[in-house]
Amino acid sequence: MSAELESSYRYCRQLARERARNFYYGFWLLPRERRDAFCAVYSFMRYCDDVADGDASFAEKARGLSDWREALERALHGDYNGNEILPAFHDAVRRYRIPKEYFRELIAGAEMDLSVRSYRTFEDLYQYCYRVASVVGLCSLHIFGFQREEAKRLAEELGVAFQLTNILRDLRQDAAAGRVYLPLEDLERFCYSPDELTAGVYNRAFLELMRFEIGRARGYYEQAFPLLEMVEPESRPALWTLISIYRGILGVIEEDIENAKKSNGESSGGNVFSRPAALSDMEKIALVLRAAGMQLRHRAGGRPDWRVRG
Repeated sequence: MSAELESSYRYCRQLARERARNFYYGFWLLPRERRDAFCAVYSFMRYCDDVADGDASFAEKARGLSDWREALERALHGDYNGNEILPAFHDAVRRYRIPKEYFRELIAGAEMDLSVRSYRTFEDLYQYCYRVASVVGLCSLHIFGFQREEAKRLAEELGVAFQLTNILRDLRQDAAAGRVYLPLEDLERFCYSPDELTAGVYNRAFLELMRFEIGRARGYYEQAFPLLEMVEPESRPALWTLISIYRGILGVIEEDIENAKKSNGESSGGNVFSRPAALSDMEKIALVLRAAGMQLRHRAGGRPDWRVRG
């Protein structure tokens, strides 16, 4: 490995350690080579998100994403122009044969955040979820390793499940930024307006809307669960950890909603409005340890139960 490539991987590992709040816990359980590839691909995606979500003007963000697209195309031909991320990124893409189109889709998804403030239907939202999350799942799938083509469809659905969880977690924050990701057709169905969402109105209509959206997200998790048995055995603990963390976040949201319903919708707060729903570091570490235990059982010739509960 050249000094440039080694330095790039080192930079990406540090960036992932500092910024990948949930994903890094899954990285822990991967063999070194796969873990480094994840850090490199994550770093590329993190930069893209930072450009789209930063404080710069619309024109500056658009230019930044356009520049990153050009940097992607140059990097895929071995021209890194001194960037610290791109040498490791290109090496990971080549090593795991990750289709280049996924990264072009990711940048297109980030550009949607600059120009699209709401989505009329779930079908409209699905395209966004595919670009910003399903392609992450598909890239991850190549690093995890797989044999069956069906795994691609399940990775796409798992990405949608993760993104729907993110949307429910960040409702108030996104609304304050002028973005309403919940389909407008759903808000209309439950008689809850975008203005109420921005204001943080916590009433029975909101609770019913949330139950519906939580159910949709859970459905995508359920559809994607067979993916755990389709990736390489050494990658299953990492994937199990990631799914468990995101399912856990959805569970925190659901618990708050159900508690509010029991009190006749009189709650004035809730995780999605007062603070983003999250698992504690200790809860995440407990999941990592549980996954590591199942990994040891597999290595000893046992058959771990990879079902995700909660």
